[in-house]
Amino acid sequence: MNNINVPNPEYSAPTKVLKNLSAALEELTPETRKAAAYVLENPNDVGVSSIREIAEAARVKPNTFVRMARSVGFEGYDDFREPFREEIRRGVVSFPDRARWLQSLARGGELARLYADMAASAIRNIEETFAATDDTAMKAAADAVVASRRTYVLGVGVNSSNARNFTYLADMAVDTIEAIPRPGSVAIDDLARAGPGDVLIAMTCKPYRSEVVEAVSLARRQGLTVIALSDSPASPIVIGSDHAFIVAADTPQFFPSSVSNIALLEALMAFVIADAAPEVISNIERFHERRHTLGIYQPEE
Repeated sequence: MNNINVPNPEYSAPTKVLKNLSAALEELTPETRKAAAYVLENPNDVGVSSIREIAEAARVKPNTFVRMARSVGFEGYDDFREPFREEIRRGVVSFPDRARWLQSLARGGELARLYADMAASAIRNIEETFAATDDTAMKAAADAVVASRRTYVLGVGVNSSNARNFTYLADMAVDTIEAIPRPGSVAIDDLARAGPGDVLIAMTCKPYRSEVVEAVSLARRQGLTVIALSDSPASPIVIGSDHAFIVAADTPQFFPSSVSNIALLEALMAFVIADAAPEVISNIERFHERRHTLGIYQPEE
């Protein structure tokens, strides 16, 4: 990713650890070699299992894993396991493995560390996302939305609520923005009558949703202006888009973070309002006055 997850020079990747372990096999005792063989055959277990759990699975004593770790330069099994856990935090492994890692933190009494990691990653994601763009790029995208005949905001899965929240806020000021897919529909059908003069805001992160990629491809063929939000410059919805924003989505959680995505959409909405015609302010005032009149808001005491 662009300016995201920059490798730590002190970070020892699991692939390097496994390579060193494989090279040391011949020098290990039979029991330690048995532990090493298990690690080489089941590397995903290392980051999510306690020493007792992995020793039981390998049918050796826990201390055997300590000796194995020391044989390749680590002080103990916890140090040996750290690169594998870091790989999970970086989002390289599968969602189920990340979920198992979260549960392993709870079993090990490390939830305070998880809390700190969650807070740090949320703040870092927002900082990296905004550092990767600027007000000029944001204004260019907002200009496209303001000038559009109609703007479609596409998000599925976790991004469905993000797309609908953006549309909900926009509806206070303008009525040319809608979230897709509509209930009971699919995105490519919702874009059937869209064309030049329209805008598609699309968002997806790894693993990229096929329906979003297909809708973006269709939008390009039909001449829409595409604004893409994704986690990599190599994302299929970013390549070839008119406006693209790279959102940092790293998290200790088992699913990509939406924090920076939401923050960027809020910034884009602010630029849209700032860039729109003066009557937009009147629309927002009427919207809120109507809600107060209808008793939707709790009266202030």
